[in-house]
Amino acid sequence: MKLHEYQAKGVFADAGVPTPASELAATVEEAVAAAETVGYPCAVKAQVQVGGRGKAGGIELVENEDELREAADRILGMDLKGLHVDRVLVEEAVDFEDELYVGVTMDRAEGKPVAMVSERGGVDIEAVAEEDPDAIAREHVDPAFGLHPYQARRAVFDAGIDRDVANSVASVLTTLYDLWDDKDGTDAEINPLMVTSDREVIAADAVMNVDDDALFRHPDLQEMEEESAAGGDELERKADEYGFDYVRLDGNVGIIGNGAGLVMTTLDLVDYYGGSPANFLDIGGGAKAERVTNALDMVFSDENVRAVVFNIFGGITRGDEVARGINEALEGFDEIPKPVVVRLAGTNAEEGMEILNADLVEVEKTLEAAVQRAVERAEEVDQ
Repeated sequence: MKLHEYQAKGVFADAGVPTPASELAATVEEAVAAAETVGYPCAVKAQVQVGGRGKAGGIELVENEDELREAADRILGMDLKGLHVDRVLVEEAVDFEDELYVGVTMDRAEGKPVAMVSERGGVDIEAVAEEDPDAIAREHVDPAFGLHPYQARRAVFDAGIDRDVANSVASVLTTLYDLWDDKDGTDAEINPLMVTSDREVIAADAVMNVDDDALFRHPDLQEMEEESAAGGDELERKADEYGFDYVRLDGNVGIIGNGAGLVMTTLDLVDYYGGSPANFLDIGGGAKAERVTNALDMVFSDENVRAVVFNIFGGITRGDEVARGINEALEGFDEIPKPVVVRLAGTNAEEGMEILNADLVEVEKTLEAAVQRAVERAEEVDQ
């Protein structure tokens, strides 16, 4: 479960993390009323669960009512990286001198939670981790004892945080870890954690993702679940309706498979051959026409997708049945909007490949060849 920014900030504020005054609005008039409460200058922030909102035009700083009306009217209803914006957060502007990053997640390589601090806040922290990993101080935590105060202070010191705000940043990091642990979080972060001109720290953004399987332990978060879905990814909501395991990514090669391991392998190969995966989509057991149609409808609906690769293993469901399902699904489209590459393996795979309609799909015998072909087709479309 992904909380929206306003929800995460509510959780953080209740735990004692300083946050700016803010009000949620669904119309321009509600935004004007919110600004009267919050005061000017203020920020108008699209409430969609995607990074890079500022660069995409989803956050705007305004000085007066006229500017606010113009910003709210532009942002409400906009398509932001494929997500429809139906609410904005009107938030008091922060007079800041520095932007920091604090976060908590699970380091699966170490098998432990990790608390992180960086002076490089306000930017894509994944890019920082890749380009300059030493810019992020890390402290691995024994979950039996939690994040010790000395560990929080050490992480802050290692990150080079100014001494006069070090204790405040360490306190926020400790609170963030406690929330992550108590709420069964998968990720919790503040980026940026702003340092004001008065040398106070304040959470200008908030991310909190929670393990779906643990929601029964958190009635307060369960109440947020339906609201959290509003304004979220339409494709992910469709995936829930269809019973698919789906994660939207930011690449251009759509991926459909029947089995999580099969799909993950395909993602890795797309990356290996120089492509960029657009999604993880596991349609589960079988590949009847209806399920294939629903999967294709989802992937074709993603405007970032330039080509699609099907990686299907025929087990209980035979390859010839899968092929008939793919043919029937594609024949239902008036026009195939994007190239589709299919690889079949397993029971009756040879029969299935003979059945596949070559006018509708491109067939490859190996997964490597299928992935390479899909990556090439995506590149051709982008050229």
